[in-house]
Amino acid sequence: MTENTGVKHGGPPGSRGRTTIADVVVEKIAGMAAGATLGVHAMGSGFARSMGSVRERMPGAGSGKSVTRGVSVEVGEVQAAIDLEIVVDYGVSITDVASDVRENVISAVERMAGLEVVEVNITVSDVKLPDEEDEEEERQRVQ
Repeated sequence: MTENTGVKHGGPPGSRGRTTIADVVVEKIAGMAAGATLGVHAMGSGFARSMGSVRERMPGAGSGKSVTRGVSVEVGEVQAAIDLEIVVDYGVSITDVASDVRENVISAVERMAGLEVVEVNITVSDVKLPDEEDEEEERQRVQ
């Protein structure tokens, strides 16, 4: 015979179990937030963008641009560290853009993933000059 002593079975449903967030999820969130920042022309180094454009043309290699290009993360159980490589538009304040990118990335990752972002390191690998053609424009011209 069992006796009901009023013991709660496991607490509220939202606290039962564990949620694990994959690195690629944090990379995508950070990449989208950084890329959407005013003054950021592109993500990744010139080499990474070139390899990405080659990869995008290959059948079955995925569709569209990779939002994780130029993004590297380390994700723990409750914290994340993020490294970004960006290309900025000519004429913008690089320090202001970097600050805005940090703010956007930290806000997005902490809100969406619930992780504490301990650092966002940014490398500005290039500046997009007004008279330079984009790699995409060059690719479209030769197809």
